[in-house]
Amino acid sequence: MMRQYFGIKAQYPDMLLFYRMGDFYELFHDDAEKAARLLGITLTKRGASNGDPIRMAGVPYHSIEQYLAKLVKLGEAAAICEQIGDPAKSKGPVERQVVRILTPGTLTDSALLDDTRDSVLLALCPGEDVLGLARINLASGQFVLNEIAPVLLAQELERIAPAELLLPDGFAHTAIDAAKCPKKRLAPWQFDLDSATQSLTRQFNTYDLSGFGCAGLNAAISAAGALLDYLKHTQRTALPHILGISVEQSGEFVQLDAATRRNLEIDLTLRGEAAPTLFSLLDTTQTAMGARLLRRWLHHPLRNQNEVRARHAAIAELIESDLYSGLRQALRAIGDIERITARIALKTARPRDLSGLRDSLRQLPQVSESLRSVISERLKSLAVHAPAAALDLLTRAIKSEPSVVLREGGVIEEGFDAELDELRAIQTNCGEFLLAFEASEKERTGIAGLKVEYNSVHGFYIELSRAQAENAPPEYRRRQTLKNAERYITPELKTFEDKVLSANERALAREKALYDEVLEQLLPHIAVLQCTAAAVAELDVLCAFAERAEALNFVAPEFTDESVIEIVGGRHPVVEQIAQPFIANDTRLSAYRQLLLITGPNMGGKSTYMRQTALITLLAYCGSYVPATAVKIGKIDRIFTRIGASDDLAGGRSTFMVEMTETANILHNATEQSLVLLDEIGRGTSTFDGLALAWACARHLLERNRAYTLFATHYFELTRLTEDYKQVANVHLDAVEHGDSIVFLHSVEEGPASQSYGLQVAQLAGIPKSTIAAARRRLAQLEQQSIAAGPQADMFAVPEASEPMPHPVVEALDDIEPDEMSPKQALEALYQLKNLLG
Repeated sequence: MMRQYFGIKAQYPDMLLFYRMGDFYELFHDDAEKAARLLGITLTKRGASNGDPIRMAGVPYHSIEQYLAKLVKLGEAAAICEQIGDPAKSKGPVERQVVRILTPGTLTDSALLDDTRDSVLLALCPGEDVLGLARINLASGQFVLNEIAPVLLAQELERIAPAELLLPDGFAHTAIDAAKCPKKRLAPWQFDLDSATQSLTRQFNTYDLSGFGCAGLNAAISAAGALLDYLKHTQRTALPHILGISVEQSGEFVQLDAATRRNLEIDLTLRGEAAPTLFSLLDTTQTAMGARLLRRWLHHPLRNQNEVRARHAAIAELIESDLYSGLRQALRAIGDIERITARIALKTARPRDLSGLRDSLRQLPQVSESLRSVISERLKSLAVHAPAAALDLLTRAIKSEPSVVLREGGVIEEGFDAELDELRAIQTNCGEFLLAFEASEKERTGIAGLKVEYNSVHGFYIELSRAQAENAPPEYRRRQTLKNAERYITPELKTFEDKVLSANERALAREKALYDEVLEQLLPHIAVLQCTAAAVAELDVLCAFAERAEALNFVAPEFTDESVIEIVGGRHPVVEQIAQPFIANDTRLSAYRQLLLITGPNMGGKSTYMRQTALITLLAYCGSYVPATAVKIGKIDRIFTRIGASDDLAGGRSTFMVEMTETANILHNATEQSLVLLDEIGRGTSTFDGLALAWACARHLLERNRAYTLFATHYFELTRLTEDYKQVANVHLDAVEHGDSIVFLHSVEEGPASQSYGLQVAQLAGIPKSTIAAARRRLAQLEQQSIAAGPQADMFAVPEASEPMPHPVVEALDDIEPDEMSPKQALEALYQLKNLLG
């Protein structure tokens, strides 16, 4: 057995091998030690191999899914080795082989996946000056290619958030080192372009790939080929639900870099928690498919205003006609069609998957009926119909409440197969036969206490008490002796027993064959089921947007071709649910009001004000209504944020270095259609260095980038930029002092702030009173010195002309009379001048 194990393990050296032995999956040697540590299971020893005890750890076969889920979350891969031979016919160990490989990026089982999050497998391949990316969501079959500049890899990894990363051995990039997902290195030859093209055309049954719009994307095609081969290796089956590839263009979405996604807390807080976030606020979807699509939309706002307008028009009709309430009720009964379809394609669907799909398809007529009279073209396109043949097959074939697992039987509906019905009837009529047999035996033998019974260990038997056993007929053969009774079997009862037990085994085998046949017959419907899943998911998100707009008082934004962002009564959608009452504020940005310099106290709401502007813009381009009274917004290509302070110790970067790196990214890449949020630039260094940097960055944004900019600062000297640039406006967050304390008004007013209230905020934070008092005395001294020395703002002023101080050499030259000097004196004078120069 160990020889067989080592032979199989050699094929999967980098995976945990779960080796089936009876009712357990066992792990041996190093795998056992690792699994015991990761899963908290017992490590034991048994027997010996080469003189050393064999280390073992195991888990019951019926509870393996929970252990696999834990392993996958830890980024581990596992190979499941099953018994495929017949123990009764095997000589030596039963034949075994790996039937399933689980890696973090290739999961489809509902028990192992987060219902609300896509699980993406991403492959990278370097090309000439580009990186080719290919990604797939195996649970939906969505296959996407794109190519990017290498410097954008960190941004793409943050956007895609892959569950697993495939890359050529030897390829290095700083973003890959920083990525937290599991990484799988493949041999460089697996990224061969010709092999990749052949593999992809075979999968899609096409002559070439030109029909998918990926001509010339050689690096991306190479990555896609390696990814597809990896999937075939891990899944051990055809992939019929992967029907094609799509090419993603860089200009298709409003770009968000990694820092922006973190700072806006789209689906994770800065502390890494799932709530409160924008996603947690908006996720009132009724299906798992809708929740995943909502997350996708929030991370991929569209630049195409017509596409977004169509979403807004659909939401408007859902609200005005009050359709969304009834639709949400119908959607609640729809299961995860998308992932069930993938499991059908991979032949891993369980009985409850098929019954869930059937029940979901039955709900679609109700959904379509609700959309029958809609005007919105977007809503009309979502009125999908269930594939009638698939629904009919599932209705006829699968019981209304099938068993959880196929091996227990009770999955195929009565009347679907005559042979199965006959085998079941034999088992069902077993009780009637036993009663009749017992009555006839009592009458024939005259033994009134005779019983005919069954148990799973000894099968069918006739039981007589010890006293009655003396009268047992000669044809009764003893099967078991108990303390007070004897158990017998007769030829007739033995014949019946063989028939019943074989009927059970044959029924289970027949049921499995029929189930496999049903899966095979569903394969032609996969494309339609995928379209159905996509339509249900989109309808679910639009209904959720409608419900949220009504519940949270959101309004439809207006798009324009003008260069403008005008927000009236804007609110931060998440903060307003926590901080009540929330003060709404306006934001006006345009080509003539390009940069807002925001001053005011700490805790006054500067960061909230900036973030709400970005979130309103983001939501508008996702197709959602927005938290404001009115919004008018022009074209946006990117959103940048530089907010908060954090270091990157693992990467060797200080807080200030992180701040400068993020700022450099903005200055290099922001355009006239970008929205930029900058908070406290330059605070990580000395006052004059920081002030000079903040001034230079603001100037660069105004003169070079010309982006819509919200620039929060405590450097009051910067407020003088309005004197040099007409497109700069000062605004401030208001606050008033009350005794020694401060009251934040959270209201944005025009003009610069009068002071920063730093000591009052420090007092609120709990700084000792003696320390605050000492700080007040020192502040008074510093302000007096500042008045005496002149304002710090003069560092940018041109100094007045003044008489320069004469240099010592110039003074010495004035004293020399060359005509009266001897050659010796002239030489001495020359040495003196040289000494004066140092």
